[in-house]
Amino acid sequence: MELLKECPVCGCETFEPFIKGQDYFLTGEPFAIVKCLKCGFRFTNPRPEAEGLGRYYESSDYISHSDSHKGLFALVYQQVRKYTLGRKYAMIGEYQKKGDILDIGCATGQFLNYMVKHGWQATGIEPDDKTRARAISEFGLQVFPENQLNIFRKKSFDVITMWHVLEHVSELNLRIEQLSSLLKPEGTLVIAVPNCNAYDAEIYRSFWAGYDLPRHLYHFTKKDMKWLLEKHGFTIVKILPMKFDAFYVSLLSEKYKTGKMKWIPAIWNGFWSNLKAGQEKGHSSLVYIVKLK
Repeated sequence: MELLKECPVCGCETFEPFIKGQDYFLTGEPFAIVKCLKCGFRFTNPRPEAEGLGRYYESSDYISHSDSHKGLFALVYQQVRKYTLGRKYAMIGEYQKKGDILDIGCATGQFLNYMVKHGWQATGIEPDDKTRARAISEFGLQVFPENQLNIFRKKSFDVITMWHVLEHVSELNLRIEQLSSLLKPEGTLVIAVPNCNAYDAEIYRSFWAGYDLPRHLYHFTKKDMKWLLEKHGFTIVKILPMKFDAFYVSLLSEKYKTGKMKWIPAIWNGFWSNLKAGQEKGHSSLVYIVKLK
């Protein structure tokens, strides 16, 4: 295990315990989240070494990698994803109509394939070998391992997207620096992450699937994202909700808490989470539209 000695956002070396949980998805191992006493940022600490993180994804139930269609949950997931692909395309279209797009953590390539069909030049990064191979073979996409981020020509992408990826990245500040170097001066960065201030996080506490220990290394609020991005020369121009995530996360949280997919309480809690989001708390997941200063 790796023990972080300073806050990844502000560099403070003093933390307090925030919450204890475990890997409810796969191994059952215990993990803890700490909170920085200076800026309030919450992060998993200690955490698996970077080279050992891969084993926490090795499951056919990890749906973004397996692309499973088996069971009611997977079928609902697939239908929601079809809808959200169009929403993501429209969201990006408000800032850039066509160009070169890089999707980091592209999984099986569904989003990039959609963008290609709508006239974009698309490139992907996917760390998992099998998942990357599937994206290449199924859609003929250009998808590379993670070290390609150090090889790409600087200032070469009009849009860079990270859909629920930043919370998984071991070297947080290095990744933001890479994004800054790869984005064109007038380009757009799109980052979606869980929001640990959301009402469903309050409901489920250590069972909240948005923590997803230990795969999620960082647990962001709007304040955290603003501080982190501004430190690296970015500014947030818009924050948008991912309303379906409140239901998806609540359903997984019910499974972690009770051992069963309890649809009715999950839908109820997802509904209330969206209703109570407001300006302060925010929705279960948030999309940050970001520009270079």
